[in-house]
Amino acid sequence: MIRISDSAQSHFAKLLADQAEGTNIRVFVVNPGTSQAECGVSYCPADAVETSDIRLPFNGFEAIVDEESAPFLDEADIDFVTDKMGSQLTLKAPNAKAKRLREDASLAERVEHMLVTEVNPQLANHGGQVSLVEITEDGIAVLQFGGGCNGCSMIDVTLKEGIEKEMVAKFDEINGVRDITEHARGEHSYY
Repeated sequence: MIRISDSAQSHFAKLLADQAEGTNIRVFVVNPGTSQAECGVSYCPADAVETSDIRLPFNGFEAIVDEESAPFLDEADIDFVTDKMGSQLTLKAPNAKAKRLREDASLAERVEHMLVTEVNPQLANHGGQVSLVEITEDGIAVLQFGGGCNGCSMIDVTLKEGIEKEMVAKFDEINGVRDITEHARGEHSYY
């Protein structure tokens, strides 16, 4: 699930040597599965380990992962790099914002995954996001926009020239997209 480089393992072992007996590290994701997902590492005293936690053994310590974070930490990589500018601990978790798709994922799951991993990171630059409401019998992906996209004057271009073109090219079963967001200016508008 998580790869911790030898240099990072040595770094953690040194840090943990100054902590109370039985202290390990906890690797976690805050807001997992969302565009705001962030990964972190902290000390994990022995009395903070839950029965549902996953224990991953490393050289001289364990990495503790909570059940909710686990699927989002698949293929995570922790490294400790030293260069001319100093030392830095890096944590890369490519699946933090969305769970890895199963081989047998449904069309709705594959479309939602595309929105979360490909479309929403672009929309997040403008404070927006989009989610799948449903896929109709005739292959129309019904979408709901929020945040900065709600009330945006460029939503039609984003929808038809961006999202629809990508989605129709990627999924043979999708014939188009439809937006059900109320974009008229009002109290619900983001801006």
